[in-house]
Amino acid sequence: MCGRFATTLPNDAMAQLFAAQPANNLPVVPNFNVCPTTAVHAVQSGETGRQLVSMRWGFLPRWYQTTSAGPLLINARSETIAQKPAFAKACRERRCLIPATGFYEWTKDDQDRRLPWYIQRRDSTPLAFAGIWQSWGQDDPVNTCAIVTTSANQTMSPIHHRMPLILEPQDWALWLGELGQRAATLMQPGDEDVLEYHRVDPAVNSNRASGPELIEPFDPDDVPRGQLL
Repeated sequence: MCGRFATTLPNDAMAQLFAAQPANNLPVVPNFNVCPTTAVHAVQSGETGRQLVSMRWGFLPRWYQTTSAGPLLINARSETIAQKPAFAKACRERRCLIPATGFYEWTKDDQDRRLPWYIQRRDSTPLAFAGIWQSWGQDDPVNTCAIVTTSANQTMSPIHHRMPLILEPQDWALWLGELGQRAATLMQPGDEDVLEYHRVDPAVNSNRASGPELIEPFDPDDVPRGQLL
C-alpha cells in the first residue's frame, strides 16, 4: 500500500517533467509528509492536453453523501480495480499520475514498535504513481484520487506485501489514455532494480511531522540509550 509520501520537486519543474500545464492552486512544495485527505499533485490528460492539478488524496465515490460516509479510499488494488463499483468507471475513463519523490512504509520490531522506511528510486529521479480520480460533490465539486497498488516485488517484499504501481516515462501516455485502451497491461509490479530504501526517524510516525530530516537515513545506534525508537 501507500499511506504517506514526499513531494519535493518545484511545481514548475514538475509541470515541465510531465509536459503539463500547471494549475494555479497547486499544493505547496516541498512537503516531506504528504498525508491522506490532503491536497496532492496529479497529472491528468484531456482535450487541451495534460494538466498538473490539485486533488484530494482519498477517492470519494459519487454515492458518498459526505466525505466520511464510507471507508477512506486512498489506495486501489490493481487486481480488483476493474470490478469494484467504486473504481471501475474511473479505471476505464479517469486515470492520472501522482508525482512523488519517495514514499514511506512501516515494519514492526519485536516490541511491536513501528519502524518507518523511506523508499525512493535508485537514480533519485521522481516517481510517478498510477492513480485514478473522481469528481465528487455538486455545489462545490472537488477532484479526489487514489493510488493504484500492486503486490510487492522482491525488492519491496521484506518491508510490505503491497507497493504503489510505479510507471516509467514511456508508459505515462498509455496510462493517461493518450494511446488507446491497453492500460491494464501496466498493472503489475515494477522492475526489481528501480527502488532502494533506508530507515528514517520515527518522528515521521506522526502526521504532523515536517521537514527534510524526515527522509534522511536514521541509525538507531545513534539514539541515546533508553530513548524510544
